[in-house]
Amino acid sequence: MTDTVPVKLTNPPPGYADWLAELKSRIHTAQQRAALAVNRELVLLYWQIGRDILARQAEQGWGAKVIERLALDLRNAFPLMKGFSPRNLKYMRAFAEAWPDSEFVQEVLAQLPWYHQLALLDKLPDSESRRWYAAKAIEHNWSRNILVMQIETRSRERSGAAVTNFETRLPKPQSDLARESLKDPYRFDFLGLTDEAQEREIENALVRHVTEFLLELGAGFAFVGRQVLLDVGGDEFFIDLLFYHLKLRCYVVIELKGGKFKPEHLGQLGFYLTAVDRQVKSEQDNPTIGLLLCKSKNKVVAEYALGDKTQPMGVAEYKLLESLPAELQTSLPSIEQIERELEGL
Repeated sequence: MTDTVPVKLTNPPPGYADWLAELKSRIHTAQQRAALAVNRELVLLYWQIGRDILARQAEQGWGAKVIERLALDLRNAFPLMKGFSPRNLKYMRAFAEAWPDSEFVQEVLAQLPWYHQLALLDKLPDSESRRWYAAKAIEHNWSRNILVMQIETRSRERSGAAVTNFETRLPKPQSDLARESLKDPYRFDFLGLTDEAQEREIENALVRHVTEFLLELGAGFAFVGRQVLLDVGGDEFFIDLLFYHLKLRCYVVIELKGGKFKPEHLGQLGFYLTAVDRQVKSEQDNPTIGLLLCKSKNKVVAEYALGDKTQPMGVAEYKLLESLPAELQTSLPSIEQIERELEGL
């Protein structure tokens, strides 16, 4: 056996690094396209198999047992190919039954992996909800776990539900996009805090869990900072949380209130919007939007309070974990204890 002689590399010529970066990008893009093409063909194949099973059971009276036989025969014919279990064949039939429109399957659903399709079938009861979540999963490139989380936290029902004055304070289509960008209520269960948590406690936890917070806020939000200093006439003021929305092209000021919404809260929020518009935003940015997050609100009071405000604002609730009985609080392990247990596995 001969020893491999190491190749002596010379210094790369000018422009080599840029060319290499471009090649890497091309290869990565080609890999993605290949994976998407394989997934598309697999989803269409599964839909066609499901359609055929439905047709033969309906027209020729084949019973459920035929699926067991079909699974065995397909696995014998294609021993290296996964996906032909009786359970998956039943999913194919359910998939075809849920989506009879072949054009929609080809143009939309084929963009999603098969396990996304199963989540839509298992977690949602109607085609309208499935269409909404499928479109959002494609638009935002959700993983299956994120898709399931969005379904379980009822993202569709909460999207666009905040009380706002966007329709009268922002031009279309920006007003529609801004309204759809806000939810009500916001779910902060991931913080592990109960309803007794104070404003600063919640704020600190949101910053520690900023990835989950951004996911809950929705696509387009970019975190700018917390307790952002504003110097107005020599006096100092601090914004709880400041974001920038990439689609709306504007700053978003978020203020947290630990109690029930009060109309005077909007006065403070409006002051912050004015300060950000004058000191932070550029000429290319759209007017700053405000979101007041409170523990609870009277919807009618919020609508009245927003009625005479000239700046674009919204009011929404946030939900934490419900309070636990004292006996459960003492018996539940802490996060640190759980982490130590996991490290020992």
